[in-house]
Amino acid sequence: MMNAINDRRDKGGQVATREAMTHTAIVLTLLAMLGVIGFLAAGSVARSATGTTGSVSLSKTKLGPILVNSKRHTLYMFAKDKNGKSSCNGSCPKFWPPALQVGKPTAGSGVKASLLGTTRRSNGSRQLTYNKHPLYTFTLDKKAGQTNGEANLAFGGRWYALSAKGTAVVKASPPPPTTSTAPYPANPYP
Repeated sequence: MMNAINDRRDKGGQVATREAMTHTAIVLTLLAMLGVIGFLAAGSVARSATGTTGSVSLSKTKLGPILVNSKRHTLYMFAKDKNGKSSCNGSCPKFWPPALQVGKPTAGSGVKASLLGTTRRSNGSRQLTYNKHPLYTFTLDKKAGQTNGEANLAFGGRWYALSAKGTAVVKASPPPPTTSTAPYPANPYP
């Protein structure tokens, strides 16, 4: 019976030695460790892509002064969010990555520290908030200062940059066209 336990055969019917089995076990263990390290590194990269270093500051843009993250990218609020909780789930975070937070957030230039906070997302991560609005970036804002997400209607609500007060920055609409005061009626033909 003891010989049956020690006698292992490979696919070719050859008897495998203890040394070969030990070698195989070591290789499999090393591969498993490399897999775990790769998984942890990928998670770290993903967190850094949507995360923040904890600093929120104010920056001047074409919308006026707005909140930005440490990379100077615009921070947005989602009008659909209620009671400080994120409504951006499913495929939404792929386009509007939440500003994830580890540790205590810090207020940069022009930002009120008392309005900074965090909320817990459905996956357990912590999302940065300002005046109880969960904060997001927009994937089409590739450079600092861009505001391509301003007033977009997506995922059931509008997206707005935030002011230092923690309110939505709404673009001023252009003035209505002036009517002609010419003595002749407007030409109805193009």
